[in-house]
Amino acid sequence: MTEVLLAFWDGAFGSVYAVLSATLVRATPLLFVGLAVALAFRAGVLNIGAEGQLIVGAIGASAVALAIPAWPRPVVIVLMLVAGAVAGGLWAGIAAVLRRRFHVLEVISTLMLNFVAAALIGWVVRGPLQEPTRVYPMSESFSAAARWPFLVPGQRLHLGFVLGLVTAAVLWYVLQHTAAGFRVRAVGAGARAAASAGAVPVARVASRAFLASGMLAGLAGASEVGGVTWALYEGISPGYGYTAIAVALLARLDPRWVIVTAIGFGALEAGGAAMQRSAGVPAVAVQIVTAAVLLSVLALSRWRARDRDEASA
Repeated sequence: MTEVLLAFWDGAFGSVYAVLSATLVRATPLLFVGLAVALAFRAGVLNIGAEGQLIVGAIGASAVALAIPAWPRPVVIVLMLVAGAVAGGLWAGIAAVLRRRFHVLEVISTLMLNFVAAALIGWVVRGPLQEPTRVYPMSESFSAAARWPFLVPGQRLHLGFVLGLVTAAVLWYVLQHTAAGFRVRAVGAGARAAASAGAVPVARVASRAFLASGMLAGLAGASEVGGVTWALYEGISPGYGYTAIAVALLARLDPRWVIVTAIGFGALEAGGAAMQRSAGVPAVAVQIVTAAVLLSVLALSRWRARDRDEASA
C-alpha cells in the first residue's frame, strides 16, 4: 500500500516534472471545461455537452492549424483559439435553439450531441482531415507555427494553462462585478423572480450563457490539440467534459475554485497513471481509488455545507 501511495504522490507532485508536465497539463482542459459547466449551471442551464463541445472545438482548431501552416505563429494560435471557441459555441447553439424554440431539455439534447460529436470526429479523421497517406485515422501533425509554446523550457506545460487562468479571472469578474453577470446569477437563482421583479430577459440571458459555455469548452479542445497532441485523432478527450461536471460542482460554481479543483483532478489523473506504471496497479483499481477520493470530497463538502446552514439557522 505504501508503494502505491508513493507512486501516486511521485506521479502528481513528486518532482517539478510531475507538476509541470503531468498534473498541470492534465488540469488545463479541465480548467476550461470546468469554467464552461460552472457558467452554464450559474445561469440555470444544465449543459452536459461540454464533452462534445470540446471535441468540436478541437476539430475547428485543427482545421485552422492545417489550413494555414506557414502563417506567423501568433496569428495561427489566435485563429485556432477563435475557431475552437466558435465551433464549441455553435455546437452548444444547437441545444440552445432546441431549448428555446422547441422546449427540449438541454440535459437530453447536449448528451445526445456528445455522441454525435464523437461520430463527427471519427468521420473527420478518416475523411477531410486525414493524414496524407490515408493509413491512420488521424490528421497530419501540425506545423511548428500551430504548436503552442511551452511556458518552461524542458517541461510540457503550455500556453493553454495561462489562458485558462486568465479566463477564470475574467469570468469571475464578469459574474461578480458586471450587470451581465448579475443577470446570469439572478436567472440561475430564480428565473421567475428575475423575470417578474427584475425584468430580466430570462430566455435571452440563458441562451447567451449557453453559447458562452460552449465557447469555453471549445477552447479546451483548441488547447489540447495546440498544446498537447499537435494532431487530431479519435479519443482526443478521455472524458474531460464529464469530469468537468464534478470539477464545477466541487468548486460550487465559483471560477476561482474551479482552478483549484481542476488542478486537484489533474493530480488524480497524473497520480493514477503513475500508479499503473510504477506500482502495477490495474486501471480499474485506479478508477476505483479516484472515485473513492471524489466521493469522499463530495461527502465532506456536503457535510460542511450542512453544518454552515444549521449554524446560520
